[in-house]
Amino acid sequence: MDDIDWDPNDPNTQPLPQGGWSESVTVVRNATVVPPAVSAFVQEAGVLDADGAYVPQGALWRRFRPITVEPAQPAEIAETIPGRWLWGGVLWVHFGHFLVESTSRLWGLTELDGPVDGVLFIPKRPKVGETVQPYHRHFMDLMAPELQIRVIASPARVEELVVPGQGFGIGKIMAGTEKFRTAIHERFAREVEPDGPERLYVSRSALGLGKGGLLGEELLESLLEREGYEIFHPQKHPMQTQIARYKAARQIVAADGSALHLYAMVGRADQRVAMISRRESGAKNQLALNVASFCGREPVLIDALRTEWVRADRGKSDRLSFGELDHAELGCGLADAGFVEGGRDWPALSERQRRQILADRRISGGSGFVESPEFKRRRIRRERRARRAAREAARAR
Repeated sequence: MDDIDWDPNDPNTQPLPQGGWSESVTVVRNATVVPPAVSAFVQEAGVLDADGAYVPQGALWRRFRPITVEPAQPAEIAETIPGRWLWGGVLWVHFGHFLVESTSRLWGLTELDGPVDGVLFIPKRPKVGETVQPYHRHFMDLMAPELQIRVIASPARVEELVVPGQGFGIGKIMAGTEKFRTAIHERFAREVEPDGPERLYVSRSALGLGKGGLLGEELLESLLEREGYEIFHPQKHPMQTQIARYKAARQIVAADGSALHLYAMVGRADQRVAMISRRESGAKNQLALNVASFCGREPVLIDALRTEWVRADRGKSDRLSFGELDHAELGCGLADAGFVEGGRDWPALSERQRRQILADRRISGGSGFVESPEFKRRRIRRERRARRAAREAARAR
């Protein structure tokens, strides 16, 4: 469905970066906040007004549909919360989803005509309950110091709830509304000074393959170190240090992943980013849109996967699958884009080296992972063409 079929002011349609309800603010007095009762992708949860009517402006949208939908009026209200609160929506524990979907209403802090007591969330996972992770607090301190974070795990009534529209998220709204981007640029991490090298590689190797890594990333790290890159593992550092590194670097190389969402919030147009694909997924296009829209410069996308390893019971790419790098192709891509000087000489892994890495990582037999059938067919065709070209070149000499 094209955008012209959507009424941007109708909160029952997807939020769009051009504005409409995604840039509006709704004030609900004597609101009822209903958290989810079960863990699911789509959950009955959200905000009801004083008459029990659903407030659609409070829903979390992902692409073309809301993933929080109208809940029933609760039989019991666990508590009444006095004061004035900003609606934060769904609080994710996953770092990337927190950055993209739990911060999406914080732009409302710049629209307030007076103070609020804090930001009110509901948990994505009911079993997690009211847990606020340290990085949630660190992010909020960099956006609105000392502002209280409260998570509602049972139905509650709120004296006054300020509900900003969803200004950021997954889908077209990944570009962010102008009000959301402005609020981030004006308020988030403004006091953090740049600190770090001009060349930075944001690594996933310490996370392990089980979180969507890259097979052969350690070799990539050694090759980039020779090119003057610092190998940076963001999860090992406080958020302020991560931001300081991202602000300081002139060139950043990173696999597509959550770290780039944080970079996008503080990045600038005079910085260059090379984003390496780590799997077959539309997530990389969302990341590219995020970086381009927030920083004013498109990242360089480099797809240099030799193959992809997927769960045997799925047979296709998902959040747990991981890529296997073709270092020779990646080096050429980085060299062509000006991120390295010697990349055209990077060697591809020999079959023996590949097998050793696979054995070291126990990716064989009963590991639960197999080579993507589609990738395998493409890889075999590509390698046959390369061998044929090498034979023809040898005969020509």
